[in-house]
Amino acid sequence: MNFSIHDLDINFQLSVFAAVLEREPGLVAVREQGSGQLLYINETGMKMLGTEDHAALQAILDKHALGICRPGTEKSETSKERQWTNLAGVTFSGLYDDISFRHAGKDYCAFRINTLPSDTRHQQQLSKELQRFGALFDYASIGILVTNKEGEIVLINDFALNQFGYQRQELTGQKVEVLIPARAHGRHVGHRDRFNDHPQNRPMGIGLDLFAVRKDGSEFPVEISLSHYQNEEGAFVIAYVNNITERKKAEEKVERLNNELEQMVEDRTLQLRKALEQLELSKEELTLALGKEKELNELKTRFVSMASHEFRTPLSTILSSAFLVKQYAAEADQPKRNKHIQRIVTSVNLLTDILNDFLSVGRIEEGKIQVRMSSFDIADNINTVIQEMHGMIKEGQEISYFHTGSPEVLLDPSLMKHIIMNLLGNAIKFSGPGATIGIYTKKDLHSFQLQVKDNGIGMSQEDQQHLFERFYRGANVSNIQGTGLGLHIVSKYSELMNGRISCESELGVGTTFTIDFSLNNETASY
Repeated sequence: MNFSIHDLDINFQLSVFAAVLEREPGLVAVREQGSGQLLYINETGMKMLGTEDHAALQAILDKHALGICRPGTEKSETSKERQWTNLAGVTFSGLYDDISFRHAGKDYCAFRINTLPSDTRHQQQLSKELQRFGALFDYASIGILVTNKEGEIVLINDFALNQFGYQRQELTGQKVEVLIPARAHGRHVGHRDRFNDHPQNRPMGIGLDLFAVRKDGSEFPVEISLSHYQNEEGAFVIAYVNNITERKKAEEKVERLNNELEQMVEDRTLQLRKALEQLELSKEELTLALGKEKELNELKTRFVSMASHEFRTPLSTILSSAFLVKQYAAEADQPKRNKHIQRIVTSVNLLTDILNDFLSVGRIEEGKIQVRMSSFDIADNINTVIQEMHGMIKEGQEISYFHTGSPEVLLDPSLMKHIIMNLLGNAIKFSGPGATIGIYTKKDLHSFQLQVKDNGIGMSQEDQQHLFERFYRGANVSNIQGTGLGLHIVSKYSELMNGRISCESELGVGTTFTIDFSLNNETASY
């Protein structure tokens, strides 16, 4: 296995070089060629020269002409033994090496003095590391560029130049946005300014797909990591640019294969699901048939029980009245005969209503109710029902009717008549003598409302929850004749005409039924 420093992260390589320079047993320093300014000296060098004062160090270097590289040379030809005297007057000797290099258009001289002339190993190591330090930027296998605070490119390595297809002089001094797609320029300037205000080493564009643009205008996907440093020239940003085109292609291929595999799994799952659905359907059909059979048996049982109870009273009345009519043979007994005849008629009508309720429920269950919509006068319809039910009114009871808006409505007049008769009949039946029953209708452009209000016995909240179920009767009406089917039929007829029924009731206070019909929607059909 090959362990090379080039295999390490760029920041890690720089850290290694910094550690080497600080731990070097001799003096290592860097000076700017033009001004002669001392830019760096390691801790060992300051100890050797006997001071940490910058001006004093600068004076000693000038006195001994240390750190002055010859123009036109990158490295001294041979190591030279030099002597110098530190501030304490102590004279030292050692091997002197220097290397010249350029950065950001300026010339610099890096030099080293080893106080152990016989130990050439450290000299050779430093020479190699200085060479690597200088070559690191240009020979890195990743694009590296350095920008100043204004976003201008001050340094870019060869790898990045090859990536973007530029010559060095074409990019140096240019804004970094020249390497970014035009659509992202505006956002990037803001991101750049914020990074300069709060610099930190981090990946760029976390969670986003980043793209760079070549000189020819073509784009390629990239990963970018940001770092920063600062010196006497200002603050700088280092960007490490990695072309991830091949990785993206591999990811897309993997994703495509995954999608194909998922589609295969989905197809197989769909086939299995269909088979299971067929099996479940057969099971559900059997369960539904058994449930219908069970429900039918329960309805038959409840019907027989209810019918035997509800039919008994009117049949007994008919039988006893018929017997008494036979006893009143004299002409003077005609009023008595009329009374019993009326009782017979009332009982027959009651039996007819019960049978009609049964027939209506059966037709609803079988889906045989047909809605026949027509325009009619709702006020005339309700007044006719009130007249027909006048014989049911208890002593002192009054029925008041109020209508608001146009009386013309588009509904089924036959179903509406049945709904009104049922609600009005309940109001009469569950209200005492002398009570007032109110019927209110209201028509506007899009809706029609029917409301029947009484001040009768009312019902509990628990009873209201089951009010529209078949055969259900409230706990406080067990002694009042009824089948428990009327309100169920009313709710179903209302639904057929796009109506919604609601109830408000309180025990001992009264009950209000309200049905709201929408006049814009198509009607339902059973």
